Amino acid sequence: MLSKTMQDALNDQINKELYSAYLYLSMSAYFESINMPGSAKWMRAQHDEEHLHANKFFDYVNDRGGRVVLKAIDAPQVEFKSPLAAWEMVLEHERKVTASIHKLYELAVAEKDYATQSMLKWFIDEQVEEEKNATLMVERFKQAGDHPATLLLLDGHFTKRDE
Repeated sequence: MLSKTMQDALNDQINKELYSAYLYLSMSAYFESINMPGSAKWMRAQHDEEHLHANKFFDYVNDRGGRVVLKAIDAPQVEFKSPLAAWEMVLEHERKVTASIHKLYELAVAEKDYATQSMLKWFIDEQVEEEKNATLMVERFKQAGDHPATLLLLDGHFTKRDE
């Protein structure tokens, strides 16, 4: 059984994961609007992944006899200064998610909630991958600079995600 404190913290994380999905869907729309279908596809896939993360937390709370309480999801940003700015926001956002997961883990340790610690290990490992991928994308867009042909070539590379 989950403590009330842990249940509340996990419900907050569900909201954060759903916001992440919403943010990436907004970014997908942005990239579509500037004719960068590869980046749009990447963000749509990221949206789907974040939605799965929310469902993992949702199922875990239910499996532990807790009560999921959904909250309003904040509106995501819809305009970005540039493709690079959007990718930099991805990296910044993933770092915030990592910090949130770490706080959950610290709470689980303090409460001696071994089952939640075990479940969170998967998310800790996942965030290493998320930050690595976001950092790579930021660096690639920095290298591309403002050169339209290079940006289009780079964007075309992203159409291969999950293939």
